[in-house]
Amino acid sequence: MLSKFKQLKEDMEKKEWTITYKSIKYVVLVRRFIDNVKKRDPYALVKLDFFKANDLSCTLSAEANSNRILIDARTLREYFGIEYSENLGDILEQFYTRFGEFIPDSVPLQFSELEISLMIKSLSKSDSEDPNKIYCYKVRRNPKGQMRTLFNADKTKLRRESLFNYFKDDKSISFCYSIDKNDENDDATILYNFSSNKLKNM
Repeated sequence: MLSKFKQLKEDMEKKEWTITYKSIKYVVLVRRFIDNVKKRDPYALVKLDFFKANDLSCTLSAEANSNRILIDARTLREYFGIEYSENLGDILEQFYTRFGEFIPDSVPLQFSELEISLMIKSLSKSDSEDPNKIYCYKVRRNPKGQMRTLFNADKTKLRRESLFNYFKDDKSISFCYSIDKNDENDDATILYNFSSNKLKNM
């Protein structure tokens, strides 16, 4: 019923995305299990973070595979407002069938501002960063042998795609963010400062 999760996960791997979303009247972040995003269930394919569109503080996190969301029926039922009944198994099967219809089989090309905001907060937390750090002000070369995190890459794809594309093949470069909008620099300034620092260090 949720078999598209397998295709979506493979497309995320191919495009090097750690996170994507699907929105119905909920916003659903879909995350791969990498780095500090660890799976509890050995059969889980992805981790899901649900947000109610009209109340973003009302969240639910759960792992999922191609058959179901790996969470107890009561928690699932209460979060999605499914009333208890004697034929609960049939109702949950209908829920999964309906939910499965909305799962994309590839990473979407565009995201809304709400989706981007939620994704960036989630990525920042996964990267042990302050989720309010959204203003890119510089790039830096990591110490020898250290690579930028996949979360740092995804955040920059969402916030500063043209800057990311400039450095995407050099994974020793990380993107630095601030909570202060006044710190933010445009691509030209960031590239100029990076080039100047390189020349100083030669």
